[in-house]
Amino acid sequence: MGLYLSKSRFCSAVQCPKMLWLKQNKPEEFDDEVMDQNVLNRGSMVGDLAMGLFGPYVEVPFGDLKEMLRETDRLLEAGTPIIAEASFSVDSNFCSVDILKNHGNGRVEIYEVKSSTSISDIYLYDAGYQYYVLDRCGYTVEKVCLVTIDNTYVRHGDLELSKLFAVTDVTSEILEKQVEISEYIDMLREYMEQTDEPQRDIGAHCFAPYSCGFFAYCTRDWPHPNIFDIASLQNRSRFKLMDKGIRSFEEVEISNAVNDKCMLQVQHELHDLPDQINEEGIRAFMDTLSYPLYFLDFESFQPAVPLYDNSSPYEQIVFQYSLHYIPEEGGELYHREFLAYPGEDPRRAVAEHLCMDIPRNVCVLAYNMGFEKGRIAALARLYPDLEEHLMNIHGNIKDLMVPFRSKDYYNRAMQGSYSIKYVLPALFPDDPTLDYHNLEGVHNGAEASAVFEAMMEMEPSQLEEYRGHLLRYCELDTYAMVKVWESLMNIG
Repeated sequence: MGLYLSKSRFCSAVQCPKMLWLKQNKPEEFDDEVMDQNVLNRGSMVGDLAMGLFGPYVEVPFGDLKEMLRETDRLLEAGTPIIAEASFSVDSNFCSVDILKNHGNGRVEIYEVKSSTSISDIYLYDAGYQYYVLDRCGYTVEKVCLVTIDNTYVRHGDLELSKLFAVTDVTSEILEKQVEISEYIDMLREYMEQTDEPQRDIGAHCFAPYSCGFFAYCTRDWPHPNIFDIASLQNRSRFKLMDKGIRSFEEVEISNAVNDKCMLQVQHELHDLPDQINEEGIRAFMDTLSYPLYFLDFESFQPAVPLYDNSSPYEQIVFQYSLHYIPEEGGELYHREFLAYPGEDPRRAVAEHLCMDIPRNVCVLAYNMGFEKGRIAALARLYPDLEEHLMNIHGNIKDLMVPFRSKDYYNRAMQGSYSIKYVLPALFPDDPTLDYHNLEGVHNGAEASAVFEAMMEMEPSQLEEYRGHLLRYCELDTYAMVKVWESLMNIG
């Protein structure tokens, strides 16, 4: 099979040519869980919005490749100044340009749009490949620019595309890469003709710039578990172990080449050790808590394009919270919650309800409290009239994660992690009421964010259905914290 390259296929080959070979020869081995649909949707939305960056434009409809090429030729010949998704092909190399400025007589400018807030090297290869294709099609590419999100932009009133997007001229960097790109494409043509599967060691290219969906396939002959299953070990440390020939947990233990926290996971997995419990450490943490005791969890989303005044790209916008509380020792468990409706800015309502539901000077528990504290501080800055109460809540938050992060409590089922999604089933392995898999519609924070954003386009009946899913998910988050706290009470 001959080599056909699009810009996405070329970029995957830059990351790892074996990835491209496997996509062509063994596509069934690809694990599509690495594909974050929310990120893909965000990229499409940003790309669509950016089409209007330079004023009126004409978009080449996506569809049959030959028709896209013909429509592009027609628009160029007609002198259309701004063309979105202009498409070009030469020698089995194809690309669609996000935004093409047409100056006539074969003179053009390329604008590649990214939903990121910074420029990475792979973006230069992406834009460089487009230059390569257009240059060989006979066009004079006068400029190549990357269009990214400017996260310093703060929305006030109507969206201002010229402030939302940052345009960076990368023409000189693109020109410097042309010889490399040309040679790489020639190499790929020979590489892809191989009938036997190419060999390549596991390395940094498996994870950057993007996680590879063939990682499980390429490590199918590795021992399991292995060094990539050690939760708190960074990849650079894993690669150092690989250089020493260390892959399995048994080899890790013999080499003693990791820190105590990593070794704790390894030894518990190998020897099925009893739970590690430091009663003194747990008791010291529990002694810092007092009644009334509140358990708080937020849900938020991060729109790439700011939807509300006084918000910025990718700002964490809180739209929901769940709150369980126990007024006194031995007292009943109560629950409060708030979930905004989509459309209006939810932050003021969240802040007001939070101040109504949490009195001043009470002990508040969060799990990984940095997130909740960060969101409360942001709300306090936004609403000065609520600042004193919000910052009082902020100052009284404690982190339920501490005993697990410090390994005062650890068991094998936690798999080296102190995330509540691992701690909870480790403490309550047979309780279906605490199993997130038994929820409908929303099972994790990423899904919660995506659902709230999607609710903006839902019909009323569907919207109410998914509000129910969100409320049950967030309620389980704080109820899970209550159950974890009770377990620590029984220990400490």
